[in-house]
This record gives sequence, structure tokens and C-alpha cells, in this order.
Amino acid sequence: MKLPAFEYACPATLKEAVALLASHDGEAKPIAGGQSLMPMMAFRVAQPSLLVDLRKLPDLNKISIDKDGVRLGALVRWRDIQDDKRLAKAHPLLQAAIAHVAHYQIRNRGTVGGSCAHADPAAEMPGIAITCDAEITVMGKGGQRVIKAADFFLGALTTALKPDEILTELKLPAWPVSRRFGFQEFARRRGDFAMAGVAVFYDPDGGRATNAHVGVIGVGDRQRRLGKAEAALNGNAVNDMTIAKAAEAASAEVEAQDDIHASAAYRRALTGTLLERALKSAAS
Repeated sequence: MKLPAFEYACPATLKEAVALLASHDGEAKPIAGGQSLMPMMAFRVAQPSLLVDLRKLPDLNKISIDKDGVRLGALVRWRDIQDDKRLAKAHPLLQAAIAHVAHYQIRNRGTVGGSCAHADPAAEMPGIAITCDAEITVMGKGGQRVIKAADFFLGALTTALKPDEILTELKLPAWPVSRRFGFQEFARRRGDFAMAGVAVFYDPDGGRATNAHVGVIGVGDRQRRLGKAEAALNGNAVNDMTIAKAAEAASAEVEAQDDIHASAAYRRALTGTLLERALKSAAS
């Protein structure tokens, strides 16, 4: 389908971009890579009166790494994350997850900010944000806000962003060198949205897992942490018995939904299988 009619602006400053969004009473949308927004407009799921192009905004396309963690500007593309050799040590789980994003062409244009603002329940970046306790910085006419990822993603395609706010940065906490991690997802075809996906990490302490984090995507209305699966890992050696208990807990805990692609029961079983694979990868 052809796109609906809309106005277009390409501001040079963040302040100007916020003012444009605020002036249209919620009918304006920022656009970065356009990999989610443009298809939604083509199918009339979204019909903004104004598109505010963010491509000229300075400093939103940088990846910064320091002792406090990794900062991803909103305009950082998936290929930027894949190509940054520093992230192999600074945040290998991030790189492992982004390798599953869609196809080469989409990874060339899709952005961190666009994915998080879109909040698709099956998207990898929001899943990593939830799993890793990320902080998300947004800017609006009321000034800057920093929102915890757990408070940012409210449901399918729903976030805590206000109509005049622009997501500017996502911060991931520092990654210890000894940390173990795994990422697994399953899709019907390579590049499709995941029917289920699991991200996991833990810190080894005397042969036992501590600080375990388990996140899941693609099974419900949003990305979630699985506290019971984490509890099954914490304080225990990551062996076959512990992995089996964590996988069983994950399958029982996950709030799966039926759709045309799979039943809730299938997704629950798949979540356990993927966690088992991710933990075996982490332990090795």
C-alpha cells in the first residue's frame, strides 16, 4: 500500500526535534531507520501527520564504553554493534543477540532507539535491555528523564515515552570479565521474529552461579525477566540437574500467548528448551 499523506521535517538539534513533536498534539512521530514505522504506515497501523527525521541530530550515533558500562546512542545501527570489536569484551551478550536481528539490509538501517521505542515483544534489543537492567534516557519539552528498562516497556508496542519525547540513549551496566552468558532464539525462518528467545547471564563464584538474570522475548505481550528460573540458578553449580530445574521453572513461569504461529503450550516448552541450550553454552 502507498503511505498516507504526511508532513516532513529534518531538524538539526534535539531541542528543535522535541519542539516539533510537541507542536502536533501527539500526531507527530520521530523517524530514524524507519524499519518499523514505515511498514506500520503502509498498513495504516500508524498515520502520523508529521515525521521528524532524526538523522542530523549530533552525537546520537555513538557507542561509548567506560568503567560504568556501555552507552548506545539512539541512532546506533545494528551493524554498528556487530562491527564494534570493543563490544566482544565490553558486552558480548549484546553482540550475540544482535546477530539474530532480521536480515543484513535491515541491520544496516535499524536503530537501537527505534527498536526500543517500537517495543515489539519479539525484538532482541528490548529483551537485552530488560535482561541487563538497562537505563533509557529520553528528552522532551519537560527536560531529560532516565527510565529503568523494567519501567519503560509497558506492553506490546507500548512504552513510557510521552508524545513529545525522543529516546536519546540506552545504557547497559558494566560487564565483568568472568561473567558467563548465552542467547538462543527460534524463528520459523532465519530473520523472522522469534517465536521465543532467551537471554541469560550469571557470575560464577566458587563454582556456583550468582546474580543470575534470565530474560525472555517473543512469548507474551512484552519482554520479561523470569525470577523463578533465576532463583533456580542462584547459589547452585550450573550442572545438568540445575539446568533442568531452571528450564522447568522457566516453562512454568513464562506468560505465553497463542497466535497463528504457535500455541501458548508450545511457546512454554520452547522457552525451557532455549534456556537449557543457552545455559549449556554459558557453562561451557
